[in-house]
Amino acid sequence: MEELINIRLGDQGDSLILIDQTKLPGELVYIEIKTREELFDAITKLKVRGAPAIGIAAAYGYYLCALKDIGEPDFFRRMDDAERYLASARPTAVNLTWALSRMRQALKRSALLPREEIPAILLAEANAILEEDIASNLKISEYGLSLLNEGNGVLTHCNAGPLATSRYGTALGPLLLAVERGVDIKVFADETRPLLQGARLTAFELQRAGADVTLICDDMAAEVMKEGKVNAVFVGCDRAAANGDAANKIGSLGLAVMAKHFGIPFYMFAPLSTVDMETKSGKDIRIEQRDPGEVTELMFPQRMAPEGVKVYNPAFDVVDHELIAGIVTEEGIIRAPFEENFKAAFERKKAREEK
Repeated sequence: MEELINIRLGDQGDSLILIDQTKLPGELVYIEIKTREELFDAITKLKVRGAPAIGIAAAYGYYLCALKDIGEPDFFRRMDDAERYLASARPTAVNLTWALSRMRQALKRSALLPREEIPAILLAEANAILEEDIASNLKISEYGLSLLNEGNGVLTHCNAGPLATSRYGTALGPLLLAVERGVDIKVFADETRPLLQGARLTAFELQRAGADVTLICDDMAAEVMKEGKVNAVFVGCDRAAANGDAANKIGSLGLAVMAKHFGIPFYMFAPLSTVDMETKSGKDIRIEQRDPGEVTELMFPQRMAPEGVKVYNPAFDVVDHELIAGIVTEEGIIRAPFEENFKAAFERKKAREEK
C-alpha cells in the first residue's frame, strides 16, 4: 500500500503540502500552504497535528517565510514576527517552539552571508529536522516493541502514528513494526473525544497497515482493562517536564490512573525534543483551551448540547510522573528518577552527535 507522506515541500519548492487530517478517514485531501497565515490556520484547526508534525511543518513554514521576505529591508524583523506568530498557534506542544528556535539559530548563523544564500540554509535545517524525526521514530518504535510479547493487548489514546510525526510515529510505531514483523499484537484504540482522533486517524492508520485493531469509546477503557484484554497502555506526549510529568491529549491522565489501579504499565512515547528541561513540573505546562463548539456541535448536524451551556474544553491533561512506567525516546526507555535520567539521555545524544 502506498505510504502516506503527510508533510512535504511542493514541486516548485515554494509551498508546503499537507494531508488535511480533518477530512480523514472519509477523504484523503492534500492542501497547499504558501503563507504564514495559512499555516497558522492549518495548525490551529488541526489540519496538521501531533507534536512532532507541527514542529516539522513550522520549520518548513519558517523557510517559506524567508523565501517570501528575503528581499525586504526589514527581513530579520519579519522573521522574528513570523516565529512569534507561528509559535502562538498551539502553546502546549513544545516541538513547535523547539523547531522554530532551531530555525532561528540557523538564521542567526547565516546572518552575515549574502541574503540570497539564506533560504537554502534554512531549507537544509528544515530537511534535517524532518530526517532526524524519521530516524528517531524508528528507534522509538524499536524500543517500544521490546516492551511487548506475542499475543499482548495494547490500549492507545488519540493519535501518535505517522500522521502525527514523519513516518512510523511514536506510540503507534511499535504496533506498526509488529505488523511488519508478523508479531501478533491486539490494539484497542480509544475514540478520543471530542475530536475523535482515535476513531478517525488511529483506527484508519492501523487498519490500513493490517493491524488487529478494535475501536472503543473512551468510557469503555476501564472495562477492557478489567477484562484482562490489555497488557500495556501506549500514548504519545506533547510536552514532558523535567520531573517526568507529561502532557498528552485530554483523557490520558484518566487512563494512567485506571492503568495504575489494574496493575498495567502506562508508557508515554516522545522524541527528546519533546522533553522540556526548562519546565520543572506539570504545574508549569500551559494547557491549551479550545473552542467550546468542539464539544457541543461537531459530531452531528444538530447541536449535541443545549444553547448557552458552559463548556470546559482543555485539549490536554498532565499525567503525573508517578503514574508513568517509562517515557520511550530515541535514547531508550527513560524511567524514574526522570530528571536524572533525562539529563543522561541528553548527554548520550550530544556525545554521539559530536563524534
